[in-house]
Amino acid sequence: MFREMRRKGNALSQEETIAILEKNTNGVLAVDGDDDYPYAVPLSYVYSDGKILFHCAVTGHKLDGIKNNEKVSFCVIDQDDIIPEDFNTLYRSAIAFGKARVVTDDQEKQQALELVIAKYSPAFMESGKEYIAKEWERCLVVEIKIEHLTGKAGD
Repeated sequence: MFREMRRKGNALSQEETIAILEKNTNGVLAVDGDDDYPYAVPLSYVYSDGKILFHCAVTGHKLDGIKNNEKVSFCVIDQDDIIPEDFNTLYRSAIAFGKARVVTDDQEKQQALELVIAKYSPAFMESGKEYIAKEWERCLVVEIKIEHLTGKAGD
């Protein structure tokens, strides 16, 4: 179903690829956009237990795309160092393919938002929980259940 990587020698192990997802703070979500144009948007996220989680407003382009087609991809760039004299780039990246869904269970939503606070503002968990309660109705959580994950590096 998913293509094999053309340059298999550049493939990272699943462990190395997951480490990229765990360590980084932003990635690019690609969804089916308007008028058959792909829509790719950078966002903050959390990786947990084979899933990518992010929060967003209750309406918007990415949600419309997910509603039209749950299949998405998510790319994280871990390294991008240009070596001009060698006409080369040292790079590391991960790409996840999966199905996205809006989290509707309140407990799942709370847990996901707490994971976001723990990753981005760990010293502020209590005030983060207060913030979650205050903004509860104004945000959604989206979960991408990863079906295929690849990592690639070049030197």
